[in-house]
Amino acid sequence: MSHIIVAFGKRENAANIRNVLVRSGMEVSAACLTGTKVLQYTDTWNEGIIICGYTLQDMQYTELREYLPESFQMLLIASPTKWSDGLPDGVVGLPMPIKVYDLINTVEMMIQTMERQRRKRRGRARERSTGEKQVIEEAKALLMERNNMTEEEAHRYLQKSSMESGTNMSETAQMILTIMNE
Repeated sequence: MSHIIVAFGKRENAANIRNVLVRSGMEVSAACLTGTKVLQYTDTWNEGIIICGYTLQDMQYTELREYLPESFQMLLIASPTKWSDGLPDGVVGLPMPIKVYDLINTVEMMIQTMERQRRKRRGRARERSTGEKQVIEEAKALLMERNNMTEEEAHRYLQKSSMESGTNMSETAQMILTIMNE
Protein backbone atom coordinates (compact mmCIF):
# COMPACT_ATOMS: atom_id res chain seq x y z
CA MET A 1 0.00 0.00 0.00
CA SER A 2 1.21 3.48 -0.85
CA HIS A 3 1.11 5.89 2.07
CA ILE A 4 0.04 9.48 1.45
CA ILE A 5 1.64 12.15 3.61
CA VAL A 6 0.41 15.74 3.40
CA ALA A 7 3.05 18.29 4.47
CA PHE A 8 2.59 22.06 4.50
CA GLY A 9 4.11 24.82 6.61
CA LYS A 10 0.63 26.07 7.59
CA ARG A 11 -1.71 23.77 9.48
CA GLU A 12 -4.84 24.98 7.63
CA ASN A 13 -3.29 24.21 4.22
CA ALA A 14 -2.36 20.69 5.32
CA ALA A 15 -5.85 20.15 6.77
CA ASN A 16 -7.58 21.44 3.63
CA ILE A 17 -5.59 19.20 1.26
CA ARG A 18 -6.02 16.23 3.60
CA ASN A 19 -9.79 16.79 3.75
CA VAL A 20 -10.09 17.02 -0.05
CA LEU A 21 -8.24 13.72 -0.44
CA VAL A 22 -10.27 11.95 2.27
CA ARG A 23 -13.56 13.16 0.77
CA SER A 24 -12.40 11.69 -2.55
CA GLY A 25 -11.97 8.28 -0.95
CA MET A 26 -8.20 8.32 -0.46
CA GLU A 27 -6.59 7.31 2.79
CA VAL A 28 -4.15 9.90 4.13
CA SER A 29 -1.64 8.29 6.46
CA ALA A 30 -0.28 11.50 8.01
CA ALA A 31 -0.41 15.29 7.93
CA CYS A 32 2.74 17.20 8.93
CA LEU A 33 4.05 20.73 9.28
CA THR A 34 7.77 19.89 9.17
CA GLY A 35 10.06 17.92 6.88
CA THR A 36 11.58 16.23 9.92
CA LYS A 37 8.24 14.67 10.80
CA VAL A 38 7.79 13.52 7.18
CA LEU A 39 11.20 11.81 7.32
CA GLN A 40 10.25 10.06 10.56
CA TYR A 41 7.22 8.55 8.83
CA THR A 42 9.19 7.55 5.73
CA ASP A 43 11.63 5.64 7.92
CA THR A 44 8.82 3.29 8.97
CA TRP A 45 7.09 2.89 5.57
CA ASN A 46 8.34 1.28 2.36
CA GLU A 47 6.85 3.68 -0.16
CA GLY A 48 4.45 6.53 -0.57
CA ILE A 49 3.58 9.96 -1.89
CA ILE A 50 4.46 13.22 -0.17
CA ILE A 51 2.11 16.08 -1.07
CA CYS A 52 3.74 19.30 0.01
CA GLY A 53 4.11 23.03 -0.45
CA TYR A 54 7.26 24.85 -1.48
CA THR A 55 8.29 25.61 2.11
CA LEU A 56 7.68 23.62 5.27
CA GLN A 57 8.37 24.96 8.78
CA ASP A 58 11.93 23.60 8.83
CA MET A 59 13.00 23.14 5.20
CA GLN A 60 12.15 23.62 1.54
CA TYR A 61 10.82 20.84 -0.67
CA THR A 62 14.20 20.41 -2.44
CA GLU A 63 15.95 19.58 0.84
CA LEU A 64 13.17 17.18 1.80
CA ARG A 65 13.42 15.43 -1.60
CA GLU A 66 17.17 14.90 -1.08
CA TYR A 67 16.52 13.04 2.19
CA LEU A 68 13.57 10.97 0.94
CA PRO A 69 14.07 7.31 -0.01
CA GLU A 70 13.81 6.61 -3.76
CA SER A 71 10.56 4.69 -3.19
CA PHE A 72 8.76 7.92 -2.24
CA GLN A 73 7.39 10.33 -4.84
CA MET A 74 6.65 13.97 -4.21
CA LEU A 75 3.79 16.15 -5.42
CA LEU A 76 4.71 19.82 -5.10
CA ILE A 77 1.83 22.29 -4.91
CA ALA A 78 3.25 25.76 -5.51
CA SER A 79 3.26 28.74 -7.79
CA PRO A 80 4.80 27.79 -11.17
CA THR A 81 7.32 30.62 -10.76
CA LYS A 82 8.85 28.72 -7.81
CA TRP A 83 9.79 25.76 -10.04
CA SER A 84 10.08 27.40 -13.47
CA ASP A 85 13.68 26.16 -13.82
CA GLY A 86 12.49 22.56 -13.54
CA LEU A 87 11.72 20.01 -10.86
CA PRO A 88 14.09 17.41 -9.36
CA ASP A 89 13.66 13.71 -10.19
CA GLY A 90 10.77 12.12 -8.34
CA VAL A 91 8.85 15.41 -8.03
CA VAL A 92 5.62 16.22 -9.87
CA GLY A 93 4.37 19.83 -9.83
CA LEU A 94 0.83 21.17 -9.58
CA PRO A 95 0.41 24.93 -10.07
CA MET A 96 -1.39 27.21 -7.62
CA PRO A 97 -4.26 28.01 -7.46
CA ILE A 98 -5.07 24.33 -7.27
CA LYS A 99 -8.14 22.68 -8.73
CA VAL A 100 -9.60 19.75 -6.78
CA TYR A 101 -10.05 17.77 -10.00
CA ASP A 102 -6.36 18.20 -10.93
CA LEU A 103 -5.21 17.24 -7.43
CA ILE A 104 -7.27 14.04 -7.32
CA ASN A 105 -6.30 12.97 -10.85
CA THR A 106 -2.61 13.63 -10.24
CA VAL A 107 -2.56 11.66 -6.97
CA GLU A 108 -4.46 8.77 -8.60
CA MET A 109 -1.96 8.78 -11.48
CA MET A 110 0.96 8.70 -9.02
CA ILE A 111 -0.63 5.80 -7.09
CA GLN A 112 -1.12 3.83 -10.33
CA THR A 113 2.51 4.47 -11.29
CA MET A 114 3.67 3.17 -7.91
CA GLU A 115 1.45 0.09 -8.29
CA ARG A 116 3.03 -0.66 -11.69
CA GLN A 117 6.51 -0.25 -10.23
CA ARG A 118 5.61 -2.55 -7.33
CA ARG A 119 4.34 -5.23 -9.76
CA LYS A 120 7.56 -4.93 -11.78
CA ARG A 121 9.66 -5.39 -8.64
CA ARG A 122 7.63 -8.48 -7.69
CA GLY A 123 8.06 -9.87 -11.20
CA ARG A 124 11.82 -9.45 -10.97
CA ALA A 125 11.87 -11.02 -7.52
CA ARG A 126 10.25 -14.19 -8.89
CA GLU A 127 13.15 -14.93 -11.22
CA ARG A 128 15.09 -17.82 -9.74
CA SER A 129 18.83 -18.12 -9.52
CA THR A 130 20.55 -21.08 -11.17
CA GLY A 131 21.11 -22.61 -7.73
CA GLU A 132 17.40 -22.44 -6.94
CA LYS A 133 16.51 -23.90 -10.33
CA GLN A 134 18.95 -26.74 -9.73
CA VAL A 135 17.44 -27.54 -6.29
CA ILE A 136 13.94 -27.60 -7.82
CA GLU A 137 15.09 -29.91 -10.64
CA GLU A 138 16.79 -32.25 -8.14
CA ALA A 139 13.64 -32.41 -6.01
CA LYS A 140 11.50 -33.13 -9.07
CA ALA A 141 13.91 -35.88 -10.17
CA LEU A 142 13.79 -37.45 -6.70
CA LEU A 143 9.97 -37.30 -6.64
CA MET A 144 9.81 -38.82 -10.13
CA GLU A 145 12.18 -41.64 -9.17
CA ARG A 146 10.79 -42.53 -5.74
CA ASN A 147 7.08 -41.83 -6.28
CA ASN A 148 6.75 -42.77 -9.96
CA MET A 149 5.57 -39.28 -10.91
CA THR A 150 5.82 -37.58 -14.26
CA GLU A 151 7.77 -34.33 -14.38
CA GLU A 152 4.52 -32.38 -14.58
CA GLU A 153 3.11 -34.20 -11.53
CA ALA A 154 6.30 -33.58 -9.56
CA HIS A 155 6.22 -29.91 -10.49
CA ARG A 156 2.57 -29.58 -9.49
CA TYR A 157 3.32 -31.37 -6.21
CA LEU A 158 6.11 -28.88 -5.47
CA GLN A 159 3.86 -25.94 -6.31
CA LYS A 160 1.01 -27.21 -4.15
CA SER A 161 3.30 -28.01 -1.21
CA SER A 162 4.91 -24.59 -1.55
CA MET A 163 1.56 -22.80 -1.48
CA GLU A 164 0.29 -24.85 1.47
CA SER A 165 3.41 -24.28 3.55
CA GLY A 166 3.73 -20.60 2.63
CA THR A 167 7.30 -20.98 1.36
CA ASN A 168 8.72 -20.40 -2.08
CA MET A 169 9.32 -23.36 -4.40
CA SER A 170 13.07 -23.53 -3.90
CA GLU A 171 12.66 -23.72 -0.10
CA THR A 172 10.03 -26.43 -0.49
CA ALA A 173 12.29 -28.33 -2.88
CA GLN A 174 15.14 -28.08 -0.37
CA MET A 175 12.87 -29.46 2.40
CA ILE A 176 11.83 -32.38 0.18
CA LEU A 177 15.46 -33.17 -0.63
CA THR A 178 16.38 -33.05 3.06
CA ILE A 179 13.47 -35.26 4.15
CA MET A 180 13.76 -37.83 1.36
CA ASN A 181 17.54 -38.17 1.63
CA GLU A 182 17.55 -38.97 5.36
